[in-house]
Amino acid sequence: MTATDTTDAVDPERGTLAKAADENFPVAPFFLPRAWRTDLMAVYGFARLVDDIGDGDLAPGGADARLLGVPEDRADDRLLMLDAFETDLRRVFGGSDDPPRHPLLRRLVPTVRRRALTPEPFLGLIAANRQDQLVARYETYDDLLAYCELSANPVGRLVLAVTGTSTPERIRRSDEICTALQIVEHLQDVAEDLARDRVYLPAEDMKRFHVQESDLAAPTADASVRALIAFEAGRARDLLNEGAPLVGSVHGRLRLLLAGFVAGGRAALRAIAAADHDVLPGPPKSGKVRLLREAGVVLRGER
Repeated sequence: MTATDTTDAVDPERGTLAKAADENFPVAPFFLPRAWRTDLMAVYGFARLVDDIGDGDLAPGGADARLLGVPEDRADDRLLMLDAFETDLRRVFGGSDDPPRHPLLRRLVPTVRRRALTPEPFLGLIAANRQDQLVARYETYDDLLAYCELSANPVGRLVLAVTGTSTPERIRRSDEICTALQIVEHLQDVAEDLARDRVYLPAEDMKRFHVQESDLAAPTADASVRALIAFEAGRARDLLNEGAPLVGSVHGRLRLLLAGFVAGGRAALRAIAAADHDVLPGPPKSGKVRLLREAGVVLRGER
């Protein structure tokens, strides 16, 4: 066990929040108002922890299980942990008589009150991770979109709610961006997901492009896999373009934040294309220069 692992086991709150530095997109960048940064980090702590429970990536030592009232010998039962986490989440919305047990959920309480947040987006993220334990393959693109409605779209909705900018039109655009970013992440992580016995490429598309699961386990992608990845990347690009007007509908520092999200997705898609759509050796990465260029394009309202 490394020193970092030891620290995280003793202080799961700090260990979880520290992962923000490794995310694909900035969680609460310095240019945002301090109040926004505080609340976005509280939301991030929830989202990161629920994903860690669902992926089996909790810090060693069982501290999170103990906090949630799960016996140590059942800490590896992800469905049980998710159920316990949902019970603790409901304490966030249930008043102060029975406060949450986990420090990351206690941190969330003032954010929920300040921003009048509702339980639905948080419950959606839990449901997505519960679904990951029960569903490992998706037959159609519509099935995948339904999963993204739980796994990705709540994050954008929470960002709009925290910043007080929610409208039906902005929520629709945000959903398109978040779904696109989720699909991009799935494309980057095909090999990693397969190692977890998960395939997020729709089965109907795999059949169309004559791709077998065994093809996804190869060191490099053959022509059929590359064609499939290019097809799904096109879908993600179209969704990003449909959602991009969200950026122009807001102002100031929030506009910079949202432009960064769209630019990050576009830069990742360009990196995938630059790798000739071969994602099997590992996620193609884009550099900071490319990201800044894409951000400029987004801010100018271009494609």
